[in-house]
Amino acid sequence: MDEIQKVTFFKRDEHTTDLICCDKEGRERGWFFHEDAEGWENLLRHLERLPNFQRDWYQQVVQPPFATCVTVAFSKS
Repeated sequence: MDEIQKVTFFKRDEHTTDLICCDKEGRERGWFFHEDAEGWENLLRHLERLPNFQRDWYQQVVQPPFATCVTVAFSKS
C-alpha cells in the first residue's frame, strides 16, 4: 500500500454549486476524490485517523462560495 504523504481539500466551481474535492498523494501515485463519489464518507473516516489531520478542513474550504479555497489537511513532511 502506498503511504499517504499529503491530503489536500479544495472545491471546484460547477457553475451552480461547488464540488468539494480531495487529492490524496502517496509516494508513488496520487488519487482524486469528490463528495459525490461513492465511498466519500468512508474516505473521510479513514483520513481523520491520520496523525495531526486538520479536522476543520471543511470550514476552511466551503467559504466563501464559488471562491478558490484550498487547504492541506495532512502533510507528512
